Amino acid sequence: MSEIVVPSIDVVIPVYNAPVLTRRCIDSVVSYLGKSIANIYIQDDASGTETREMLDDLSYECVHVHHSQKNQGFGTSVNEAIGRSDASYVLVLNSDTEVSEDFLPTLCKALAVDSQLAVIIPAGNGYADYDLNQYLRQPGSYILTHRLAGYAFLIRRSIFQEVGGFDPAFGRGYYEDIDLGRRIDQHSWRMGVHPDTFIYHKGGGSFGRGWAYRALKRRSRTLYFSRYPNAQRNVLLLSSSCLLSDFPSNLLNAIENVFREGGTVHWLSPEPATQIFCLHMLNSSANLSVTIRLMLLRGWLRLDKRVSDVWILPDAPRLLRALLVLLGRVRGVEILSWEGGSAAQNGTARLFSK
Repeated sequence: MSEIVVPSIDVVIPVYNAPVLTRRCIDSVVSYLGKSIANIYIQDDASGTETREMLDDLSYECVHVHHSQKNQGFGTSVNEAIGRSDASYVLVLNSDTEVSEDFLPTLCKALAVDSQLAVIIPAGNGYADYDLNQYLRQPGSYILTHRLAGYAFLIRRSIFQEVGGFDPAFGRGYYEDIDLGRRIDQHSWRMGVHPDTFIYHKGGGSFGRGWAYRALKRRSRTLYFSRYPNAQRNVLLLSSSCLLSDFPSNLLNAIENVFREGGTVHWLSPEPATQIFCLHMLNSSANLSVTIRLMLLRGWLRLDKRVSDVWILPDAPRLLRALLVLLGRVRGVEILSWEGGSAAQNGTARLFSK
């Protein structure tokens, strides 16, 4: 019988202040993941005295602390720490996360089953707004995503290096994880979220949610969308069917292309869909209030959240169809009517005049 090769796993935790949260994170990793990991690499990004002293007082043999002389930001800190690892897989964690179970065997199984899966993300409170039972599970029981959530993810170290790691251009933080995900996608690797695992993420542990946080995020968002303008694409899809199998094949391909470019599809159907492609395909009830809210109120403060395209299937409810055409023309949104066909055939897309 051939031996089962157990992959080596290191943990990387970039740290910038927040000593209480950071200590809680490290303690939880050792307590729950200790038997599954080799090393924990702590990259202290020029924190204050209290955090530095706390890190230096850690007595865990598996913990290796490196203090940077100057603040370099999340991405560069992770790049440097992963550069010290020789493990097959690396688990990257924000210092404001907390582990409450050993999810690594489950995540590793998904990576073993799917050789094209580069990144697997533990689910948790960050996905509380999703009904994860609606989404189609891939081999390995994960849900497909095209957006990397950088606060907690397990990645094949060779692929992290292959795509160049995090881009230092994003500075102190925000959107560098989504940018990395775009490049992983462009190299034809897959990313997933495992709904059978859990990790807690507090959020804002280092920078809080004040003006500094908002300024950093706004700057990084602008940089990200300058690189990937099609990631601002938000398609509103209206149908009377709740089954993807009823969609024409070229519509399914068009939806997939939106996801691969970083965009989203918000599907309005009369009943909740039972199988949805990935976490960038949202599903809501097809009614007047939802339609008006999405077309007129969504993205009021952020242009990248606004509906950019309206796609209508021929069997869509007449009243909502007419309303979407009207609102789409008022907003200057491109409107496509997908005519005929089935999942085994190609339908045709007809462009309404704006």
